[in-house]
Amino acid sequence: MGYVALLRAPHVTRLLLGTLLGRLPAGMTALVIALALREAGAPYSRIGLATAAYAIAAAVGGPVLGRIVDRTGQPRVLIASAVVAGCGYALLALAPGSPIAAPVGAAIAGLAMPPLEPCLRSLWPAVVDEEQLDTAYAFDSASQQVLYVAGPLAVAGLAAAFGPSTALWTAAALGLLGALVVATTAPARAWQAPPRAASAGLLGPLRSPGLVLLLLGLAGAGWTVGAQNVLFIAYAEDHPGGLPGGAGSLLALAALGGLVGALVYGAIPWRISTATRTWAIALAMAVSYLPLLLLPGPAAMAGLALLSGIGLAPLLAAAFVLVAELAPTGTVTEAFAWLVTLFATGNAAGYAVSGLLASGALSEVALCATAGIGLGGLLLFGCRGRLQPLAATAAGAPEHVRAA
Repeated sequence: MGYVALLRAPHVTRLLLGTLLGRLPAGMTALVIALALREAGAPYSRIGLATAAYAIAAAVGGPVLGRIVDRTGQPRVLIASAVVAGCGYALLALAPGSPIAAPVGAAIAGLAMPPLEPCLRSLWPAVVDEEQLDTAYAFDSASQQVLYVAGPLAVAGLAAAFGPSTALWTAAALGLLGALVVATTAPARAWQAPPRAASAGLLGPLRSPGLVLLLLGLAGAGWTVGAQNVLFIAYAEDHPGGLPGGAGSLLALAALGGLVGALVYGAIPWRISTATRTWAIALAMAVSYLPLLLLPGPAAMAGLALLSGIGLAPLLAAAFVLVAELAPTGTVTEAFAWLVTLFATGNAAGYAVSGLLASGALSEVALCATAGIGLGGLLLFGCRGRLQPLAATAAGAPEHVRAA
């Protein structure tokens, strides 16, 4: 009943749908850049450059846009960034074979990616009751698992039917449509960050030691997800015909596990602190990855893929609440943007390192995948005393933070 009540609350369904639409391009872009540039005859080196330009620009642009949102509000930033990102996608679609236009277009699309994720997470305390926050963040986290599957499938379908350039135009349109849907809601128009804490300074939310530790722990989770992708691809190549759908099936099972985990997490009326939940789930997620080191047969590997995915979405759901508790007053949107950036950076690093290991023993790739969340969980556990809300009782702190 918790999810039914959540979806019946005013504005919730519209915010979720708008955010999902606007975030879909993030799940499409890496693949569609590769397909569009390859169709135009670009070498793989240029494809790698354009993809890296998008990823690096998105990592830089997210926190910058988050800070602007905290200072000016959501609607103008969401719509303006969606328009600029759309121009980047358009440049890619019009000149995918250009050695200059393609990476520049990819960088523009990444730099101006609308900050829909951090904006939605900043809105939840104003949209739902305090007792529904865990459910809202869990549902938000569960929706990400859908994007991991829907984004590549949308690209594959559009590229096969109409060509990669159509997928690029679609990404631009979806980003703008999602931004418009969210920006025109009453909560987004009314939202305003509390006055920025004087102690925030130039570093903003990164002045909070607890938040920095949390972000580093989540970067470890991102590392694991990136390395897991390589592990599943390499495993499927070593077991041809053993898995219907190959690596795609393993990745889909991991995403399904995350979806189930998030829904179960959000349905539980938690009584322990958010900090305890976060490090406990991180350690449990690390334990769930250990059986992958056995590299069993295809049927057992499919079950382990499902098991390994269960902890990710609950970990993120707990972390969303903890980010809001740890961020200095007036910096919460930027803090959520840093979470996206650090997770994505860890993901890219895990992907790169495990890719180098894939030419050797598969067990090394499995160990690389397990190590990220293992070290991240141990870091959060070892520094658990730091994961306490900053000035939770201070005047002007958000109501949900004071209550925590």
